[in-house]
Amino acid sequence: MDLARAREEYLSYLAVERGCSANTVAAYGRDLERYVSWLGECGVTSPDEVSLELVEEHVRELSARGLAASSVERAASAVKGFHRFMLTDEIATTLPTADLPLPAKPRRLPDVISQADAARLLDQPFPETPTGLRDHAVLEVLYGCGLRASELCGLDERAVLLDEGVVRVFGKGSKERVVPILGAASAALERYLERGREALVGRTRCPAVFLNARGGRLSRQSVHAIVEKYGRVVGLKGLHPHTLRHSFATHLLEGGADLRVVQELLGHANVATTQLYTHLDRSHIRRVYLSAHPRA
Repeated sequence: MDLARAREEYLSYLAVERGCSANTVAAYGRDLERYVSWLGECGVTSPDEVSLELVEEHVRELSARGLAASSVERAASAVKGFHRFMLTDEIATTLPTADLPLPAKPRRLPDVISQADAARLLDQPFPETPTGLRDHAVLEVLYGCGLRASELCGLDERAVLLDEGVVRVFGKGSKERVVPILGAASAALERYLERGREALVGRTRCPAVFLNARGGRLSRQSVHAIVEKYGRVVGLKGLHPHTLRHSFATHLLEGGADLRVVQELLGHANVATTQLYTHLDRSHIRRVYLSAHPRA
């Protein structure tokens, strides 16, 4: 089997057997299409013709092109997984990537907004229209529940249990978690469900909580546009849905929330990912230390 055919087999394996998201499969597909094409230019079309030196040269070339370190790391990871799959499935008899190190990815702290900026964003006047009520609920739920944009778009009505104060969220890898929805987020979502959503429902009766003007499920791109639009109104240019998720986590920790609780709310598999937020606000840590330590 040649490399191009093996690539298709691997992507099918990721989607069907590993249950990877469409976005992950698409990203790996682009990385491997570039890789297989590059190998073809080098005269290599068979899996067993690939050497570690060739793979390392490909990774160096990606860096030389100016790709972000995270993109180079993902591409290298895709190549490693691809060769491991070919060996396991007996498409290849060698594993040239066995000793391939992943490029170091610089530690980047997430963007956050202050609690005052969050209040300005969420307390601004919203139009009393179906889309205005929806947009307000979108912002409140992103910040109040710490959801990813994809998780918000994937919410169905049956997953929202306002009487119990929770929403059932399906995150990365289709892992389900239960997140509290209380206070302003609950109130904004309830107003939208009672007074806005029905006006947006189309003939197909889409089960999604958040609908577009045609009655279909709101897209991630639309969520990004909504967040950016209302952020711009209050002077927060370039505001991103993930910034609201990061701010949710940071503000909880500043308020004294336990790191493990925040990990559960965010749906992080590893607490090390959540620990990144403990490095965000050194001034807050200093204030807590000064107020709590007897010899400070």
